[in-house]
Amino acid sequence: MMAALVLFLAAPALAEALQQEPHDGEGGQGATRHVLALTWQPGFCLTKPESPECRRHPKAGAPRLSLHGLWQVRKSYCALDADLKKRDRSGKWTDLPQLSLSEGTAARLAEAMPGVASGLDRHQWLMNGACHAATAEAYYVRSLAMLDAVNGSAVGTFFETHAGRSVTMADVAAAFDAAFGAGAGERVRLRCRDVDGQSVLTGLTIGLSAPDGDLPALIRGAAPTRSACEAGLVAQVGLVAQAVD
Repeated sequence: MMAALVLFLAAPALAEALQQEPHDGEGGQGATRHVLALTWQPGFCLTKPESPECRRHPKAGAPRLSLHGLWQVRKSYCALDADLKKRDRSGKWTDLPQLSLSEGTAARLAEAMPGVASGLDRHQWLMNGACHAATAEAYYVRSLAMLDAVNGSAVGTFFETHAGRSVTMADVAAAFDAAFGAGAGERVRLRCRDVDGQSVLTGLTIGLSAPDGDLPALIRGAAPTRSACEAGLVAQVGLVAQAVD
């Protein structure tokens, strides 16, 4: 089947490295203080088909960007107990304390963040959420609102209509410009991994100037950046199901 599958965000150390990685600006344009990280789940599951979230719902729903996290650049584990931090960094996220969320938010998060099946929601709250909000409820309500804004825009339409095709960073940037204003695409990076010699899109990160507010203004207020990945396949749900079966 797939040879030498490459894991995306499989280890806590890699997750922390990505969270710390800034969207550097050029020429003093804006300042990126936060990053919204989104996942293209079909692509992620091609790199890690045995993960609980990929085995549980390999064929579920129309492809949409899903939530990975909302990060503060170079700041994590705010006021967290040392023992709990050690437990989080062990990677056994489903053993971490359950989050206190309203029934509606918990249901919405389980749908919008497939990684809940692996405890990603608990990890993101401990590592990043506490730096943003007083409660997990407030953190995820804010994060989900941003996700909905992206999926409900020209960006969401772009990914839905390009499933099964390769896209370039220029294509994605144009979709962001159409959705959030000229220059928004310059604040985006693609995340890609090699699968059997092909570049596969696993997600993207969006630079933000602040953790909340009007999303178009937050994106355009961040620093321009450059994407190491210039093109990748937008995998389809059916291809993921084939890899899992």
